[in-house]
Amino acid sequence: MSTTREQPIFSTRAHVFQIDPATKRNWIPASKHALTVSYFYDATRNVYRIISVGGTKAIINSTITPNMTFTKTSQKFGQWADSRANTVYGLGFASEQHLSQFAEKFQEVKEAARLAREKSQDKTELTNPALNITSHQVLPSTVISSNGPGDDKLFRSQSADVEITTEKERLKKMLSEGSVPEVQWEAEFFTLQDNNNKLVAALQEANASVEQWKKQLAAYQEETETLRLRVAELELQKAHDSSSQGSKEELNQTLEELELLIKAKDEEIQQLKSQKSGQWEAEGEREEMLQKLQELEGRNAELERRVHVAEQTLAEQLAEREKMQGEVTKVGELMDVKIFELSELRQGLAKLVESN
Repeated sequence: MSTTREQPIFSTRAHVFQIDPATKRNWIPASKHALTVSYFYDATRNVYRIISVGGTKAIINSTITPNMTFTKTSQKFGQWADSRANTVYGLGFASEQHLSQFAEKFQEVKEAARLAREKSQDKTELTNPALNITSHQVLPSTVISSNGPGDDKLFRSQSADVEITTEKERLKKMLSEGSVPEVQWEAEFFTLQDNNNKLVAALQEANASVEQWKKQLAAYQEETETLRLRVAELELQKAHDSSSQGSKEELNQTLEELELLIKAKDEEIQQLKSQKSGQWEAEGEREEMLQKLQELEGRNAELERRVHVAEQTLAEQLAEREKMQGEVTKVGELMDVKIFELSELRQGLAKLVESN
């Protein structure tokens, strides 16, 4: 959208909504975050517009006319209807003060549009006091063909062509019957020509936007495919981890057996220590018992070391498994976000093609 000939005269930030075309009751948010909403003045055509852009898409492109009305429906929300766009726009502001400023500016711009229209009509009456154009002298408007050279083709709305043709036929009929003053016919003719120029600009903008949408869609598809491969790889690793779950259970069983063995050896050591305090009948028997006690203590130390190693191995495997599960969850969430963005992109492309 070209705004080189337009100048912003007021800007604010608000959450943008559009009425649901199906129910005509519910509001559909146009973006997830607040957007900049600006009043623009086109000095060339002497018109005022409200414009809000989200990314590369024009969320609001509403030309203000004298019959428009901005209505405050709550302390922070207001709305207006645009018959040309066939929709109702809603704006949610951060404070009541922002809403009041926007509403006051809307009233000012609406009054300026009314004065501009009256001035244009007065100028037409002064410069064309006796315009004599018959129904056979209707000048053709500039229209870009939908089948241009090469691959650079424009998307054209058949309903718009039918509307322009019907409007021309209606004007011809009214002129032939002498039921429309010449000045009024000239005003309607220039309005029709202005609408046709707007249609041409919209078609050119749509043609440029489609190529950008296609590139962005291809990039999203490539990124989605990469994420799918990553998820498949993580699922394979997860399956490998599940196979190691059996070895974990075996390790736990071994730990339990070692603990039972240590407990039994501790009891045996205690028994030997209690027997040691007694009287031994022979010195040889006493030395044999001491040696056996030392052997049992050595075995006990070895078992404790094995238990410590087994517990450390188990803790490492559990940490690795939690880390892998975290990666799978993170990639899954990223996949969901990309799929949601791809869905919004496709819906936006479909709406763009349908609206043009």
